[in-house]
Amino acid sequence: MKTLGLIGGTTYHSTIDYYKYINQMIGEKLGGANSARCMLYSLNFADIVKNNEANDWEANKQLVVNAAMLLKNSGIDAFVFCANTMHLFVEDVEQSTGLPVLHIAVETGKEIRKQNLKRVALLGTKFTMEKDFFKTKLSVQNIETIIPNDDDRNYIHKTIFEEFGKGIFTEEAKTNYISIISKLVSQGAEGIILGCGEIPILLRQTDVSVPTFDTTLIHARAAVEFAVL
Repeated sequence: MKTLGLIGGTTYHSTIDYYKYINQMIGEKLGGANSARCMLYSLNFADIVKNNEANDWEANKQLVVNAAMLLKNSGIDAFVFCANTMHLFVEDVEQSTGLPVLHIAVETGKEIRKQNLKRVALLGTKFTMEKDFFKTKLSVQNIETIIPNDDDRNYIHKTIFEEFGKGIFTEEAKTNYISIISKLVSQGAEGIILGCGEIPILLRQTDVSVPTFDTTLIHARAAVEFAVL
C-alpha cells in the first residue's frame, strides 16, 4: 500500500471527513483490520484566513509548500490536498517536491462524465469559483462550468468562512443554498459541484433536483484507488 500525504486544516471539519472516508474505504477494499497508511499535516486555518484577507497568496503558497516538504521527508508517495481552494498550489508543490498531487478537479470531472453531463455549476469559495484552476480541468474533459452571480458568490464565500469554518450549519443557510442552486438549474446546470468540503455537511442529494458531486468523497475515493494499486 502506498502512503498518502494529507494536507488539511482548511477546515478541520472537512479534513475529518477525508480521514474517515479514506480509512473506511481502505477497510472495505482490503478487508480485515486494514486502514490507510497516511501522514497528515494540519494547517492553522486562522493563518489561511489572515492571508486571504490580505490577498497574500504568496504567503499561503509558502504555508502549503512548507507542509508538503515536511510530508515528503516522512516518506509519502503522493499528496492529497483536503480542500478545493488549496489546489491553486498544485504546480508549486509538485515542482518543489517532485511528488504528484492527486487533483480534486480531475477526479470530479471523471465522475461528471460517467453521468454524461455537459454543463455543471460550481459552488465553493470565491477563489474556487472565480479562478480557473478547477474550471480548466473540467474544460479539458469537455465539461462547461457556470458559477453563481456576484451576490450569491459573496454569500457563499461569507458562509464558508464565517459559519461553516466554525462548525455552524443553519437551516437558513441550507434554504439559501437550495435557492441559489435552483437559479443555476434554471440556467441550464445539469449537476452541482459541491466544491468546498463543508458544503456537503450542509446539503444532501435529496435537497436538490439534479445530481450533486461531493468533491471530498470523490477525492477520497480516488486517493484510495491510488494507494492500493
